[in-house]
Amino acid sequence: MKIWEKGFSVNDKIERFTVGQDRELDMYLAPFDMLASKAQAKMLASIGLISQEEETQLLTGLDELLAQVENGTFQIESDFEDVHSKIEYYLTDKFGDAGKKIHVARSRNDQVLTAIQLFIKDYTEKIGAKILELAELLLQQGEKYKNDLLPGYTHFQAAMPSSFGLWFGAYAEHLLLDMSLLEAAHTVADHNPLGSGAGFGSSFGIDREQTTREMNFTNVAVSAVGAQMLRGKTEKTLAFAIAGVAGTLSKLAYDLVLYNSQDLGFVLLPKEFTTGSSIMPHKKNPDVFELVRAHCNRLQALPTDIILTINNLPSGYHRDFQILKEILFRPMVQFADILDILLFAVPALQVVPGVINQSKYDAIFSVENINQLIQAGVPFRDAYKQVGQAVDNGSYMPHKEFATTHLGSVHNPGLDVLTQRLQSTRQRLSWAK
Repeated sequence: MKIWEKGFSVNDKIERFTVGQDRELDMYLAPFDMLASKAQAKMLASIGLISQEEETQLLTGLDELLAQVENGTFQIESDFEDVHSKIEYYLTDKFGDAGKKIHVARSRNDQVLTAIQLFIKDYTEKIGAKILELAELLLQQGEKYKNDLLPGYTHFQAAMPSSFGLWFGAYAEHLLLDMSLLEAAHTVADHNPLGSGAGFGSSFGIDREQTTREMNFTNVAVSAVGAQMLRGKTEKTLAFAIAGVAGTLSKLAYDLVLYNSQDLGFVLLPKEFTTGSSIMPHKKNPDVFELVRAHCNRLQALPTDIILTINNLPSGYHRDFQILKEILFRPMVQFADILDILLFAVPALQVVPGVINQSKYDAIFSVENINQLIQAGVPFRDAYKQVGQAVDNGSYMPHKEFATTHLGSVHNPGLDVLTQRLQSTRQRLSWAK
């Protein structure tokens, strides 16, 4: 069944190509299309385009469909072009004319767009909660290990003393920065396009404020043309948000792969969190973080893929937009899985104490030697040269006690600041739940 059917059949080969993966991917949209249709039915009844009895029938049928989604029995059979035609067929088959009236003052354009807006809005709320939970977990780990020092690296060369409090806190801070991108995606998705029709509105006196309230949107997409332009913009904004967080998580995963290696040995994973080799019995590989790194690197390409698909399109609807579901929906699920595995694995990390005390890291205390000379009245540049020459001629002796005493005061107060920032972010983004 096609909701645009006019008495002729589309060539089978053409139909298979144009339908593509819609039946499978529309399962993500099914509950949201049903919720939007409930709002549509209530609005149509309130302005007298359907009767109260028809409204009751439609709401009953849509609740039945929602129950099927909930218990896993809802299907989009091959007889149907997409989820929208399946829902309308179900309502028409069960209630007759009432089902045929659900599409009054609505186009498939704004029907699909509304379901996508609701889907992405709901997704940003759930994924935002996971990101904030991971930031909180990183801060807890930072507090737990704030007095454990580790060598900081630049250019893959040991550079200066750092701390696990500083390191964990850095990633928590950047996840909070990344939330600003997700906030933008949520804002764009939080606009109701229902009633914009095919992009030119409706001559019926529909109540778009009512449907906005019914679906818990904050805003109405005012211009019918502008509402249609949300298709692509919403997906692209979400893709940038996912890519931003993925960039942070890829770097985190890479650090952990390095820190878990025998050459550095800063952290350990429980053996049950590692995989082995088919030939080398000693291997305990941090595959979980390597796969996080690879998946997150791929996720950072999402905005480019979307831009290349739709960038040269004018206003109005174009079938090109259908491909956005193929580009975005499964990566959205994968991104949630990545956050879940990190929430599971990060608490199991064990920090190796005392790694900074190895003699190979003596030189990283050189800046503290300079600072001690400065406190004694030596100009910085003279102190720099003096310590540099001592390192080169082998007479350098690190002042580890001086450095260790002062590093805690330098590195760790930021954890309290970041904890406050996390709390204020939770309050500001109360929708992330």
